[in-house]
Amino acid sequence: MNMEYNLCEEKKEEERDYTKDARIYEYGDAANPDLEAIPVLVHHPKLHQSGPTKIHNFDVSEFLDISYECTSPNLMASFIRINEKDSLDTIATNSTSQAFYVIRGSGYTVSEDHGRMEWSTGDMVVVPITSSKMTHYCTSEEETGGAALYWVHDEPLLNYLGVKPSERKFEPTIFKREDMLQHVEEISHKNCKDGASDAAHKNRLGVLLGNAKCEQTKTLTHVLWSLLNSIPGKTVQRPHRHNSVALDLCVSASLGVYTLMGEEIDKDGNIINPVRCDWTPGGVFITPPGWWHSHHNESDDIAWVLPVQDAGLYTHQRTLDIRFVDDELKLHCSGRIRGATHQKK
Repeated sequence: MNMEYNLCEEKKEEERDYTKDARIYEYGDAANPDLEAIPVLVHHPKLHQSGPTKIHNFDVSEFLDISYECTSPNLMASFIRINEKDSLDTIATNSTSQAFYVIRGSGYTVSEDHGRMEWSTGDMVVVPITSSKMTHYCTSEEETGGAALYWVHDEPLLNYLGVKPSERKFEPTIFKREDMLQHVEEISHKNCKDGASDAAHKNRLGVLLGNAKCEQTKTLTHVLWSLLNSIPGKTVQRPHRHNSVALDLCVSASLGVYTLMGEEIDKDGNIINPVRCDWTPGGVFITPPGWWHSHHNESDDIAWVLPVQDAGLYTHQRTLDIRFVDDELKLHCSGRIRGATHQKK
């Protein structure tokens, strides 16, 4: 009996066609496959300024022809509104990293994995692998009667790979608003003391948010990257580009603050046929990978932006390839074109 069964199984294996999924493409035609482009989109803050307790997902999976919910191929971003004295559950059990930036309000988050974490306006809560739901409570919010959180996680990346997280890569971490602002102020004083005169020091004043477990990459987690960046009044941050998708949250801005973005720059470093995204406090806009983008503040007030990217992963892979336009123009004028994505200092 066993012998017959084994022979039948062997025959089935012999009949199995292992070549049916094989595809062979001509290199010149297939080297750059025709994928749907990541769109420039704006998510307005009105989504979280009124209404019931709710999650507003920024799902563009249908547009990108991806079979799972996502805002970019690797990340999912959402607004969360929690009315005062109310609570809401979030579930992203197939993610390795979750970040919650508090746009507005005070409250706390409870989970079996991470305990109770209290937060208020301007804080960022970052958690690793979470085996069950997280429950968020709003204790107070006077302006609209509801707290607002900006939630980003990497579940789409794991869904694409078809894997489950198995190891906690970092510990739950809270970045307090006052600590971030203090570091920005210290950098400002240092620049003034040192008499910094280059353009980067003049109009780029921000802090990267890192984790002790990511000392090499200096990133929020091993996948996520975030920066609290300020733009002084009457200044322009010249174009730069990077390979990661940026999910940019406008923390605060007056009228006349905007980002220009496009695929090409001219000989003077200006973006050709740019798309303009005006900054609205509490709103989010998507910057596609590889696009040149510049930030403009025509108001008299300082403006703040908090981008979240999958640049933790790119930095580890040495493929982030962030480039600043004036550096590239200088190289080009000297007859050189940079190819390395990671240059040693």
